[in-house]
Amino acid sequence: MSTTILIIFLVGYLFIAFENLTKVNKSGIALLMSVVCWAVYMMTAESNGSSVFASHVADTCETILFLMGAMTIVEVVDYNGGFSFVTNRLKTDNAKALLWKTVCLTFVLSALLDNMTTCIVIIMVLKKLVADKHMRMLYAGMVVIAANAGGAFSPIGDVTTIMLWIKGCVSATGIIMGLLIPSIVCVVVPTMIVSTMIDGNMKTTDGSCSADDSTSNTDYSLSHSCRVIIFLIGVVGLISVPGFHTLTGLPPFVGVMGVLAVLWISTEIMIGSNKRLMHDDSKVRVASILHKIDISTILFFLGILLTVGALQETGLLNEMGIWLDHTFGNVYIVNAMIGIVSSVVDNVPLVAGAMGMYPIESADAVGALQAYAQDGTFWQLLAFCAGTGGSILIIGSAAGVIAMGLENISFGWYLKRFSWIALLGYFAGIATYWLMNECLCYSI
Repeated sequence: MSTTILIIFLVGYLFIAFENLTKVNKSGIALLMSVVCWAVYMMTAESNGSSVFASHVADTCETILFLMGAMTIVEVVDYNGGFSFVTNRLKTDNAKALLWKTVCLTFVLSALLDNMTTCIVIIMVLKKLVADKHMRMLYAGMVVIAANAGGAFSPIGDVTTIMLWIKGCVSATGIIMGLLIPSIVCVVVPTMIVSTMIDGNMKTTDGSCSADDSTSNTDYSLSHSCRVIIFLIGVVGLISVPGFHTLTGLPPFVGVMGVLAVLWISTEIMIGSNKRLMHDDSKVRVASILHKIDISTILFFLGILLTVGALQETGLLNEMGIWLDHTFGNVYIVNAMIGIVSSVVDNVPLVAGAMGMYPIESADAVGALQAYAQDGTFWQLLAFCAGTGGSILIIGSAAGVIAMGLENISFGWYLKRFSWIALLGYFAGIATYWLMNECLCYSI
């Protein structure tokens, strides 16, 4: 069973990787791959196959609902001109200046929001600013790297850091202090490289109309004050989702749906009080904007997550972690390898497997066991590598999948132009962490 599922995954992965050659949409391949993998598992499972599958469906649906809610919120805010304030702050004719501004903003936002939502927001803003498709794809590649790096040092910036934080492997202060500098290095190195690939000046849009989207228009239907309110509800609401999750214990998608509900009701009230929109409100209502959501990207994400779930159930991921530990026996090498693998498969089961393999040692542990105490080298490096390693391949992270869908970036294009850049930043961040902890004896 394990071998069969692995072969199915590898064949499907190749079709996804070479989508530009096969001309077969990656979403269809991902869905078929997930169905066949789980069909094989169910036909060979000894018992409890249905409950295992239901558990993975529940986890996957939480992510999908979060994604749909976040994408809808961003679309509503964007369509009503909410991001014009961010656009005006970023707008410049200097391509290099825009690159650095975009990277800095993405890095900071991804630490407050999750990296997936941040990627959606920033790419939507870039569509308002950059007319040239190739130039915008270069920016999108850096957005992926910056979003993953920003999420790695924040306890609420990535699913894996949330897992490690809640489990007690790391503390909020410990992960921020330990990984902030390596995360900055991880994004600065690629940004310096990409800045040499772009010209000093560029052609921009008018700041209000997407280069690709003719449905946007410069005359926003709602007033300036209404647009400010929509922006605040959307962005502040998304920022508050991790706090809502911590306070209530409810899954993050519930908080996102709550923000969407408040935004939906608010826009309905605004439209109802605007006499000019009373007779022509079809384009600005949330119900209409829902049709703009990229369902293809959501279905691709669904297929990938379910497939990885099947791989996890075979035990292949845990076996790989045990092999790495026995083969290398060094926390830096093991985590570096885990990070590279996370560019191929989802980092959540990888981190979950690592958390199950190694117990959290007490604070007074001595010798090599100190690496496995709270905020120890192993756990902090696991958070960094699992978070930033996904940037090596575009399908290795949620941010990459989002960029892939929103900008129609092919796997091959990213592999050729960005994988080596992301890899350099990745190893530069690991080297920085090693220097801080082993040579400079940095501690919080």
